[in-house]
Amino acid sequence: MSELRQPIKQMNVKARMTVGELIEEMGGAAFGAGRLAEAVDIYEVMLRDDTTKFFGLAGAMVPAGMRQIVKDLIEDGYIDVLVTTGANLVHDLIEALGVRHYRGTNVADDIELRRQQISRIFDVFLPEGHFTAFEKKLLDIFAEVDKKDMSIRELLTEIGRRVDADSIMGAAARKDVPIFCPAIADSAIGLQAWLHTQTKKLNVDTFKDMHEFMDICYKAKKTGALFIGGGVPKNFILQSMIVTPKGGFDYAIQLTTDRPETGGLSGATLDEARSWGKVGAGARAVTVYADATITLPILVAAVRERLGRK
Repeated sequence: MSELRQPIKQMNVKARMTVGELIEEMGGAAFGAGRLAEAVDIYEVMLRDDTTKFFGLAGAMVPAGMRQIVKDLIEDGYIDVLVTTGANLVHDLIEALGVRHYRGTNVADDIELRRQQISRIFDVFLPEGHFTAFEKKLLDIFAEVDKKDMSIRELLTEIGRRVDADSIMGAAARKDVPIFCPAIADSAIGLQAWLHTQTKKLNVDTFKDMHEFMDICYKAKKTGALFIGGGVPKNFILQSMIVTPKGGFDYAIQLTTDRPETGGLSGATLDEARSWGKVGAGARAVTVYADATITLPILVAAVRERLGRK
């Protein structure tokens, strides 16, 4: 029977295995292990191919410790376009100021944390004083970049040029990688921008990004996307294919914990995206249902090992 061509291979885990060797073992298994191994295969081909590489970053990935991974991918040319949330950019800027997020606990007395002026993101603690430094830095930058009709992307590039280069925004500005943040108003950056405009000018055209983003999509020979979570970054990237003649993304990988049954975009499968023409009929695509703080480092480490070896 054609359905019985590939027997399950029992994983053989040994001492001193590399991440790449562990993924090879996962490739013979099923469920999440098999899907993660498939994601590594697709991501390797996507990076080797002449592909415009989109990276959708949602969720509290910077506070959780994924910042360096994303920054290094930008530095090494593995991200051509970054679409993210305002929150991730806020926390990237906080770290760029030389202050840190801290390991805490998700079993906490949040009323007591409030008294101590500590904000909690699950098991990450962040002193509220960090936001004071963040707000001052951002208002100083806004005062410097009073340009006419900037797009959100242009504003983020201007900010990136004025912060620590060892950051997501700093690296993107230096490497000329555009950062798009469609929901920037839903963040402390948006809040500070609004406060700035109460007494001074800051002209940002929220629709101007669409022209630049669509130009990138139209010019791309092939397209690939890696989605961390879903939300606005995922939709902003995928919707571009509805109005381009390409017939959908050629490669797509999603790392998420959200389920598809509720109909929300964050859990929607990439197969569902084929019905919209967002992912191509012949595209290589996989969704890995697991915590991205586990799967992203493994995915990147395994592919870097393969790229370095070959």
